[in-house]
Amino acid sequence: MNSIAKKRTQNAIIHPEVTKGELRVGNTHASIHKSEPRVTMPPVSETLFEPFRNRLFGLCLFVLLLFLCCFGAAWASAPLTVDEKYPHLATGILRFAELAPLEDETLLAAGDLSISREEIMKAVNNEDASLRRQLESNLFFVLEQEAARRVLVNEAKKKGISAAGGDDNRAIQALFESVAGDVSVSDEEAESFYRANKEMVGGAPFEQVKDGIRQYLLQDKRQQAVTAYVESLTKTLHIRVNQKWVEAQNRMAMDNPVDKARSSGKATMVEFGAAGCVPCDKMQPILDKLRKDYPEKLNVVFVHVREEQILAARYGIRSIPVQAFFDADGEEVFRHVGFFPEEEVLKQLSQVGVAKQE
Repeated sequence: MNSIAKKRTQNAIIHPEVTKGELRVGNTHASIHKSEPRVTMPPVSETLFEPFRNRLFGLCLFVLLLFLCCFGAAWASAPLTVDEKYPHLATGILRFAELAPLEDETLLAAGDLSISREEIMKAVNNEDASLRRQLESNLFFVLEQEAARRVLVNEAKKKGISAAGGDDNRAIQALFESVAGDVSVSDEEAESFYRANKEMVGGAPFEQVKDGIRQYLLQDKRQQAVTAYVESLTKTLHIRVNQKWVEAQNRMAMDNPVDKARSSGKATMVEFGAAGCVPCDKMQPILDKLRKDYPEKLNVVFVHVREEQILAARYGIRSIPVQAFFDADGEEVFRHVGFFPEEEVLKQLSQVGVAKQE
C-alpha cells in the first residue's frame, strides 16, 4: 500500500567522541660527573618560568569560571518552549512558544497580538454541544488554532492579500494559495497511489478515479507546503504563553487513549478509523490479532474519528484509515493511509522494537 512516512523532527543532540591521549615532554638534564656524588641541575624552564606558568594557569582558570558563571546562568534561566516541556502537546504554531509567567487572564502574547482566557472560552461556547466537551479538554488546541488564524491573517495583510467583506478564512485561503499554488501531481504519482490503494477506491478502474486521486494527492502536498510555511513563521515570532495555564491544559489534553499509550514506555500502533468504513473494517481482525500476539510489547489503540473529532484533528487526520506507529519513547516514526496488510504492519513494528512472533 502507499506509505506516507513521517518523522517528527526533534532537536537532536550529538555527543562527540573524545579520545584520550598522552603528551610527553622530555626534560634535558645537565650533569657534572666528578668523583664526588652526581649533581643534577633542574631544567631552565622549570626554574625561570614556573612562577609565570602558575600565574597564567590561575588567570585561565579565572576566565573559565567567569565564562561559566555568566553564560551558565543565562543558559539556566533561558525559558523553555512548549515543545521542550510538553513534547506531545503542541502540533503547530505554538511548538516553539516560550513558557512565561503571564497575567492570569492572558494566555498568549506576541508583540501586538494577545489572546485572553475569555476569548478562548467564547470560541468554545459558540460550538455545538457535541463538540464542546471535547474542546473543553483541549483548550490548548483551541488556543493554537486561534493563534494560527490571527498570525496568518496578519501575514496575509503584509502580503497585500484581502478578502471581500473582511472574511478572514478567505484571506487565509488566498495566502495558502500563494504559498502552495505551484504544487502539482504527476500522472505517475497518481498511478502509483492507485496501484497501492485499489481497495481504498473499491477496485474501480484508474480512469474512473484518477481525478479524485490527483485531487487528494494535491491537497496532501499543499498541506505539507502550508505546514512548512507555518513552521517557518513560528521561528521568527516571539510568542509567549501562560506557563501555569499550559501546565494545567497539558494534564487534561494527555488524558486520552493515544497519549496515555505513547507515555507508557511501550511501542504503540494507533488506527484512526470509523465503523462502516470498508478498509477500516478490514483492519479490525489485524488489530485484534496484534493485541493477542503482543500483549506485553505493544499498545494497540483504535480511535473512532467520528466520535473523537478533536483528538483526530490534533493528530492531523484528514482521511481514514490511518495507521500511526510510535516507538517506546512515544515518538512517531511512520504513518500510513489506507488498508495496511498484516505483513506490512509487522515490518513497521520491527522498526519500533517489536519483533515478529515465530
